[in-house]
Amino acid sequence: MSASRRTLTAAALLATYMQGVNISLPNAALPHMQGTLSMADDEIGWIFTSYIAASMVILPMTRWLAGRFGRKAVFQASLVVFVIGLVLDTLATTSPQLIVARVIQGAASGPLGPLSMAIMLDLLPPEKHARAGIASTAFSLLGISSGPAVGGWLADYHGWHSIFYVSLPLAGFIFLAVTLWLPEKKPDQAPSFDFFGFAALSLGVIGLQMMLDRGERLEWFASPEILAEAIAAGLGFYLFIVHVLTAERHFADKALFRDRNFVLSTIMIFAAGFVLLPTLALTSPMLEELYGYPVDTTGYMAIPRGVALVGMLVLSGRMSARLDTRVTVLAGMALVIYANWRMLGYSPQMDWRAVVTAGLLQGAGLGILLPALGKAAFASLDRAFHPEGTALFSLSRLYGSTIGISVVQIFFYDNTQAVHLALAKNLAPYRAAARASASAGGAALAQLNDAVTGQAATIAIIDQFKILMLVLLVASPLVLFLRKPRRL
Repeated sequence: MSASRRTLTAAALLATYMQGVNISLPNAALPHMQGTLSMADDEIGWIFTSYIAASMVILPMTRWLAGRFGRKAVFQASLVVFVIGLVLDTLATTSPQLIVARVIQGAASGPLGPLSMAIMLDLLPPEKHARAGIASTAFSLLGISSGPAVGGWLADYHGWHSIFYVSLPLAGFIFLAVTLWLPEKKPDQAPSFDFFGFAALSLGVIGLQMMLDRGERLEWFASPEILAEAIAAGLGFYLFIVHVLTAERHFADKALFRDRNFVLSTIMIFAAGFVLLPTLALTSPMLEELYGYPVDTTGYMAIPRGVALVGMLVLSGRMSARLDTRVTVLAGMALVIYANWRMLGYSPQMDWRAVVTAGLLQGAGLGILLPALGKAAFASLDRAFHPEGTALFSLSRLYGSTIGISVVQIFFYDNTQAVHLALAKNLAPYRAAARASASAGGAALAQLNDAVTGQAATIAIIDQFKILMLVLLVASPLVLFLRKPRRL
């Protein structure tokens, strides 16, 4: 392979990594960002969901955009807009400004993954395409897994703005490599695109996401805004389902839904996505705010999870083709469920080993599960539908993550309030101690309230780990309905 081809391959993999790492980079840096931006606790999840949801909306359009304007032009434009989003992130002084910047950044990241994969497939011979797919997935998950460690270290020593600056040289290198060596590729006739189906699905996705993100703050259906978002979500999903069932041509072909393995695997990858990012979104704030770990240490504690995930992902690609994929899927699910069960034992008395062990087990389980689900999904699907299937499969994982983050945030704050009331009520028998605290002044009462709030938050976070475990536990019986895939 020539030097230019190697450089382009490296640039494509770095673009995939950059797309993934920017999802989780703010994770360990949240305390610094909250203090600077005066961000409320219920707004934390928006940092992640805004990026992912915007990426999901643009991702299905990638093939049409590349056909209409050219692959190279779309890639370059995406990088430029991505850099604009990065700069706006660093200039944000309020939480709404940061969320808007993350939306811009996420929308620009949508085409980067599919186009990077397409570039690698063009550069490599057919016999290396399977390895290219594994490498692309590994770099994406490596980015997501390493984000907390990189972001925590940068935020602690160089300020939280530096977590966005670090992507600028990467984007510059990728842009330069694409400009110099990537030839333009544009079909003679631009592919058609189902704009109605895309608009209906986008309406449903955005409406549901905004309803979940803002519902707690606006007291749910007491707010006209939440009612409007719920109606928009219901209408969007209804129109999309009707369109898929009745239209002859759309970007989600009916043949995809007639393949049992693809449908079941897509549901299970949604459940896996539901666990993948929400675990990170819960663990870092728990360690920093409740257990008093430094920001950089919290990031370092996420490294074993990422190493195990990527390591098992690479090893899975070398497993014998004779191994029944259903067994691999079940083994991966069992390991993730066991890891989440161990998380139910978190407490203020534990040391760092408990978190590292649970993260390592969960990462290994996800590293087995994700590629196994990919093999199961496409083993019996006609190759003509692989491009559409790949997009829908990726969307399902991303949507699982963004819905998962929103759901655990909702239940966390509800459970914290409920447990706080229950614990505070149990202080009633000790009225003498309460009167003594009151006579000591407001500082003592505040200290007592902080102690109760900390215990309530600890219990609420453990309850969220239980939700993540139950989601996979409920999805696991679907493995039994998978057909034995033919050998590829």
